[in-house]
Amino acid sequence: MINLFSIVLGLVALIASFVNLLGYKKQKSKKWVAFSIISFSACAIAICLQMFYSYILVKNEDFASLMDTMGTMAFVSAILVSVTILLNVVTFVLYRDKITI
Repeated sequence: MINLFSIVLGLVALIASFVNLLGYKKQKSKKWVAFSIISFSACAIAICLQMFYSYILVKNEDFASLMDTMGTMAFVSAILVSVTILLNVVTFVLYRDKITI
């Protein structure tokens, strides 16, 4: 169940970033900061859930499952963080001119 929530939150992180980029063409898009915060938060929670899942495997002494899944979890988490940061940086660069101080 934890893995399912982690996958859903990872998808939310990526979708929120894409919605941000797709909303760039609209001149009245003022919710880009909220979408960036949602994206980073969902990414962080997804990775925390993966750490909790690893903790549960260690606590249950299921080291075979831990060894089978750890490499993939680390790789997918790194991809999720990298893509989320990249998309949000691109969003910030695009919206930089629209920021009013």
